[in-house]
Amino acid sequence: MLEISGLTAGYGQMTALRDVSLTLGAGEVLAVIGANGAGKSTLLKTISGLLVPSSGTIRLGGEDITRLPAYVRARRGIALVPEGRKLFRSLTVEENLKVPASAGRAGTWTLESVYELLPLLSDRRARIAGDLSGGEQQATAIGRALLANPDVLLLDEVSLGLAPAVVAQVYEVVPRILAEGTAVLLVEQDVHQAMRMSTSVHCLLQGRTSLTGSDLSAEEVSRAYFGY
Repeated sequence: MLEISGLTAGYGQMTALRDVSLTLGAGEVLAVIGANGAGKSTLLKTISGLLVPSSGTIRLGGEDITRLPAYVRARRGIALVPEGRKLFRSLTVEENLKVPASAGRAGTWTLESVYELLPLLSDRRARIAGDLSGGEQQATAIGRALLANPDVLLLDEVSLGLAPAVVAQVYEVVPRILAEGTAVLLVEQDVHQAMRMSTSVHCLLQGRTSLTGSDLSAEEVSRAYFGY
């Protein structure tokens, strides 16, 4: 579904991601973990088209999308739930959810199926997004991404700033998303949560891959995470 080879990217003269390669299949969850500044969010921004890599390739379903703009990638099947949610705060929940309709992708996810998956959104559909709690905003951001009917869903720090009980509720929807064949690339600082949810793990350290695989031990992950 998604294949990344030798990806290098950054901001101006600063390189934040160096020669990273990974693959992700349909119905799989790949957790990308690492400390602050490891390059996790840079990776997602580059995959979604918000950053242009200096080298490397990104393939979606075998198609090279490395130089395509973000809006075209959305139409090809990549959706990002960004860190901080980035909702249109003056719009209602339902208005936010309808934004991906411009991508024109048909699929399983409709307003009705998203409301079924996330019932709290149905109850709050007329609420202004800026008035929602953190958990409600995160649910809205996930619902908005699903309505783009993505083949690959990028989740960037969805648990950030949320209470543990709310985080558990957010992650409860992931199995249903996978059941529809969507591949999920999950960036998460909570290593326990990431390993629990994922098919495999990819650890970044100072922009480089320090460990990748499945069925990894806590000791292996700790060494890769901290670099010792």
